[in-house]
Amino acid sequence: MSQRQAAVNRDTLETQISVSVNLDGSGKGTFDTGVPFLEHMLDQVARHGMMDLDIQAKGDLHIDGHHTVEDIGITLGQAVGKALADKRGIRRYGHAYVPLDEALSRVVVDFSGRPGLEYSASYPRAHIGDFDVDLLHEFFQGFCNHALVTLHIDCLRGDNAHHIAETIFKAFGRAMRMALEMDAAMADMLPSTKGSL
Repeated sequence: MSQRQAAVNRDTLETQISVSVNLDGSGKGTFDTGVPFLEHMLDQVARHGMMDLDIQAKGDLHIDGHHTVEDIGITLGQAVGKALADKRGIRRYGHAYVPLDEALSRVVVDFSGRPGLEYSASYPRAHIGDFDVDLLHEFFQGFCNHALVTLHIDCLRGDNAHHIAETIFKAFGRAMRMALEMDAAMADMLPSTKGSL
């Protein structure tokens, strides 16, 4: 059984979030968040990242999706960070290019211990169904701040908002998969000249 697993609960006046993650899973996702489009995107992360995710959320969706989407990002970041522990033996860096028809996105991640997000994506419309595309940035910002990663997201081209978002999440999953992979050459070493991450 994998040891790279964690469960985190986040309870606030705005949201109640529960996230379980297995970094060495088989790509299974279970989601009940009240935000169907985000669940579709999280499923891409699970499948392409080959990690098992269970994310349950209740939030103040009667106001809008902002708190729920952001807090899911925060809690997922906390769970991934907890599952990684001291990061010994991981590749640390990961990158992926993913196309979907006319859209193409690149995601690069560094499990550096330093939170930072560079997000460059323009959407041709403000909503995908009833999902506000601005919330995608909030999700990734929450994730970065709490997983303590540096994350560069670039949509290189795309005309369809759904395609753009989906290429970003698929590339995010694949970049994570590469970065979190155990590197036999590193054994129990930390992938840093500083001696800590």
